[in-house]
Formats: sequence, structure tokens, C-alpha cells
Amino acid sequence: MELYGLAGQLRRAAVSVASNIAEGKGRRTDKEFLLFLHHARGSDFEVETQLTIARRLGYIPETEVLRLRNSAGEIARMLNDLIKATTSIAGRQTA
Repeated sequence: MELYGLAGQLRRAAVSVASNIAEGKGRRTDKEFLLFLHHARGSDFEVETQLTIARRLGYIPETEVLRLRNSAGEIARMLNDLIKATTSIAGRQTA
């Protein structure tokens, strides 16, 4: 049962990354978009943490965890870049 609970949490966190980006983009202002980008980044970190837990519990081979964590890290870098760019745009709009 523990495995299925963790798998469900991992799935929800992964879906939350894309969902938060989409929901934020649908908001009226860049400041609102930024809030959702930060939520997406938090969900991405949650995915990384859950992968580590799954590995420690022996549910996922280390090679697979490394591959997936590399992907999550790349997503985090892209989100950070998008946050920086959006912050810059939002700053110019209020200046």
C-alpha cells in the first residue's frame, strides 16, 4: 500500500508542475503568473524528493532515479529561467 501511496503523490506532483504553469499563464498579470511558476517549481522539488524516498525504500533502481532526477533538474532550471524573465517583464510593466 505504501508504494501506491507514494506513486500517487509522485504522479500528482508531476502533473502539478505543468498544471501550475498553465493556470498561471491564464491569469491576468505577470505577477500572478509568477506566483504559479513558483508553485510549479515547488512541485518539481517535491518530485525530486519523492524520487529520493522511493529509491531509499527500494522501489526504484538508482539508475532510473538518477535519470528522472536529471529531468526534474532540467525542468527546475527552465522554470528558474522563466521566473527570471517574467520577473524582468513584470518589473518593466510596473516601472
